Amino acid sequence: MMRALFTAASGMEAQQLNLDVISNNLSNVSTTGYKQSRVDFEDILSQIIRPPGAQVAQGVQDPTGITVGLGVRPGATQRVFTQGDLERTDNPLDMAIEGAGFFQVTLPDGTIAYTRDGSFKKDSTGRLVTSNGYPLSPEIDIPQNATSISIGQDGTVSVIVQGTAAPQVIGQVTLASFINPAGLQSQGQNLLVETGASGPPIIGNAGTNGLGLITQGFVEGSNVQAVNELIKIIIAQRAFEFNSRAITTADNMLNVASGLVR
Repeated sequence: MMRALFTAASGMEAQQLNLDVISNNLSNVSTTGYKQSRVDFEDILSQIIRPPGAQVAQGVQDPTGITVGLGVRPGATQRVFTQGDLERTDNPLDMAIEGAGFFQVTLPDGTIAYTRDGSFKKDSTGRLVTSNGYPLSPEIDIPQNATSISIGQDGTVSVIVQGTAAPQVIGQVTLASFINPAGLQSQGQNLLVETGASGPPIIGNAGTNGLGLITQGFVEGSNVQAVNELIKIIIAQRAFEFNSRAITTADNMLNVASGLVR
């Protein structure tokens, strides 16, 4: 009976974590470049009361044995890197990646971080930076007298400056990809950093080596589907209720058993 209590409790704890992850997805439904997360669960090692193949009589083996599961636990949380919808902004500094890849930005300590958030701005020196002021890597400097900015699908940045009619190339936006992007570590601020699980970055121009294309004047929205997340909440709530009911039932059975002693 005690086994049932702890097994059901593990189910309630698992669904609480599931709800935490779903809630975070819903809270980021409007976050630019956000990628939804999911929880992968795994069963806990079963208690073997009688192993399969055990001899139960002379020349007779138990074909299945008796094992009892001991509950569930979270095995991993994983980001799902499906494409989000592109949202038109008509801001010439905004960029969206159609396909695989990440923009690279330089943190204050010199570390390179990666993001799908392409809502870039200019700082006081004309550099393209994130909303938190981190410069794009490699740096792109927009001349003060630039009257037009053009970013090609391959990441080539061109400007037209006052007094000239022909565009001039001032830089190249490069993208990074990873063998295992799910292994990147979230740092907040829409940034991810490399880990041993993600593998080293593979750097290249947009449209090469499996990297996506860059679309100017758009940003990529969150890939969270609110309706699907609401359905997951209902499923998690029902699973939590079923496990709590199992605890109540086990408690009632213990109460009956303790009454027999009296």
